[in-house]
Amino acid sequence: MEVIGTIELADEPLEFTIARHRLDGSVAAETAVVQDETLLDVYVNEIPTMQIGCSKSNLVELVVGRLFSEGMVGSADEITVMSVCENSMRADVYLRNRTADLTRKSKRVIPTCCTNNIILNDFFGLDEPLAPVQPISWTDEWVFRQAREFAQDKTAHARTHGVHSAYLSTPEKTLCVREDIGRHNAFDKVIGWALMNDVDLAGCMIYTSGRVPTDMVTKAIRAGVPLLVSKAVATDKTVKLARELNLTLICQATPQSFDVM
Repeated sequence: MEVIGTIELADEPLEFTIARHRLDGSVAAETAVVQDETLLDVYVNEIPTMQIGCSKSNLVELVVGRLFSEGMVGSADEITVMSVCENSMRADVYLRNRTADLTRKSKRVIPTCCTNNIILNDFFGLDEPLAPVQPISWTDEWVFRQAREFAQDKTAHARTHGVHSAYLSTPEKTLCVREDIGRHNAFDKVIGWALMNDVDLAGCMIYTSGRVPTDMVTKAIRAGVPLLVSKAVATDKTVKLARELNLTLICQATPQSFDVM
């Protein structure tokens, strides 16, 4: 995949002067750090395909991961060229030997994370059914280690409290940490990073700060991730889907305890 004309921005929260009102009646001018946000339009083979409300960092990884987790590409190798404009508002993706199937019914799918994330159509869908993941051996210490790292809060969340985090790790170490205003986006960023760096997701854990509805579990299963861990909770349908397709799902993971669902 060739990436052209793109600027990979770091998370750069903005500072605003605010008036802080306290219970004792006092008002003071203070500085607040606020997370950045953009609305990214994604064009695939020049057809508007997705709209993503997201943070401005790691947008190439986000788009690669989103195309993969939504079943539009089977690997990063199917993408020949990608570019993201310098104001982080448009991404152009060109797929290898693929044309849009305009006979498909157009659709608008809004994930559970936010209303600004919209799949506009399924013209490039591969129609591959979800397959069971291959379970792996894991240890309590692996889960607790990741929960401890998250609890240290050394990322942008510590400054803004306005982002979700996703951690990609093996039993030996953390490979990648990504953040975004949307938990689905943070998840897709670590997936995209793995695809672009030839990491075998079949041996990895993803730890997410967000709750786990069915669309999050679907992303993990489609990516072949065998172990999904969340600081938050799951839904009944999520638990049933995870069990049906062999995904190990762990929720309410803290440095003190976790629940295997």
